[in-house]
Amino acid sequence: MGADYYESPLERAKNLESGKIPLGIGANTTIQRAIVDKNARIGRNVRIVNKDRVVEASREDLGFVIQNGIVVIIKNATIPDGTVI
Repeated sequence: MGADYYESPLERAKNLESGKIPLGIGANTTIQRAIVDKNARIGRNVRIVNKDRVVEASREDLGFVIQNGIVVIIKNATIPDGTVI
């Protein structure tokens, strides 16, 4: 995971206040067997674990795809707080 730009602590605080998810991975988030592309915004308490053991899926409208059982969070995706993949 990486990013093309940096959000300062002030920008992160403003994003949180306005309900926008800051750049990066939120607190209490679990990620297993996944690839996170750059500029992703993953909320708090998210579980990216492929809980249903899906082998192939295209959910680009939700910010991810699954290939060979591996979850790929696509570039510039936003995954809301509390999401379970």
